[in-house]
This record gives sequence, C-alpha cells and structure tokens, in this order.
Amino acid sequence: MRQRLYLWVRKVWAVFSIYFQDSLAYRAQAVIWILTDVVPAMVMPLVWLSAYGGRSHIGGYAPGEMVLYYLCMVTFTNFVVTHQMWDVATEIKEGQFSVYLVRPFSYFQTNLIRNLAWRVFRLVVFVPMLALAVWIYAPHLTQARFEWGPTFWLSLVMGHLVSFMLSYALGLLALFFQEVFSVYNIYYIPMLFLSGQLVPIGVFPERLQAVSRYMPFQYTVALPTEVFMGRVPETVA
Repeated sequence: MRQRLYLWVRKVWAVFSIYFQDSLAYRAQAVIWILTDVVPAMVMPLVWLSAYGGRSHIGGYAPGEMVLYYLCMVTFTNFVVTHQMWDVATEIKEGQFSVYLVRPFSYFQTNLIRNLAWRVFRLVVFVPMLALAVWIYAPHLTQARFEWGPTFWLSLVMGHLVSFMLSYALGLLALFFQEVFSVYNIYYIPMLFLSGQLVPIGVFPERLQAVSRYMPFQYTVALPTEVFMGRVPETVA
C-alpha cells in the first residue's frame, strides 16, 4: 500500500513539475493573463469610493468594506477561478486529446494537476501586486476584520471545485460541437456579473440577487469573499 502511494505521489509530482515549468516558460503571457484579472479589481475601489459621495453605505457596504471586498475578491479569484476550457477545447480540436488516453493518469486527473500548477504560479506572481494594492488602500483598511475559520476554507475549496468542473465541462463541449469558443466568450458575461467579480452581489436588485442564488457562479468567488469578511452568518454558511 505504501509503495503504491509513493509511486502515485511521484507521478503526481512529475506531472506537476512539467506544467509548472511550462508556466515559467511563458512568463510574459502568464503575467498578461493575471493582469487582466487584477487591474479591473484594483481600479474598481476608486470608482466606488468616488460614488459614495458622503454616504456611509452602499448596498450594505461601508467604504472600507468595499475596498476590502475587491482586494479579497481579486486574491481569491487567483486561486478559485479556472479557465482551462480553452486548453481542453484546443487539445481536442488539434488531436492531442487521444494522447492522454494511454497515459497513467486520466485526462481529468491531468487537468487537475495542470490547474494546480497554474494556481501556484499565479499566486507567486500575484503576491507583489497584492502587496502594492494593500499599501495603496491601507488608509481604508484600518477597521478590516477577517474570518479564517473552517467555513471559509471549505467555501474556498468548494468554490474552486465548482469553477473547475464548470470550465472542464465547457471544454468537453468541443467533443460534440465544431465551434465552442464563442460559447466561452458568452459564458464570461453571466460568470463575471453573478460571481461578484465586477460588482458585489449585495448591490444588485432583489430579483437579480434571487437569480444569482440559483446559479453556480455566486458560490465560486462571492461566497468565500463574504464569508472571509464575516458577512455570512456561520449558521447560513
């Protein structure tokens, strides 16, 4: 049993190392991808701070909470949100998919490991950006409080799995349809809005909030962010 576990760990590490080195080989492209997620989230607090206009709250958020929301959101997005449907669809269309069928790992397991390697690389590159953002917005974070309990970590891991399964399923659509990339572009419209990445769900009208509760997107990033900020009661979470 130990021998089998040892061999399995070695295989996982070998695959992880390959994909991590692959991320390092395309550093410039990777940084551009990360910046597309980071820059909007860094700018949005400035937009909201100017929108308060002397008001103490908008959608239940004080100015400091709004700044904290976007900093948390962009941080968790780097771990939670996955985009591997583009890679999966490309491998299917270019005939590389069949190669994975004869490897010791299933295609699903390979994507899990590849995704993990990319998450680690993203976090390494993102940390200096986060430090800069925290330094810029520090005056608004003096009363910030955090919830580090097991509920938060569970919501973060489950949010990542939801995002991973969604993007993986979208990638497999390439097995059945000739053109899928336009579908992916459409997918980002509800995903960005209903996951809370662009605007906190709490500022939506009640009907739109009700719709978001029945969609999977809210449970990817918005829920872990609100749990971390202590905005979700333990009994509800």
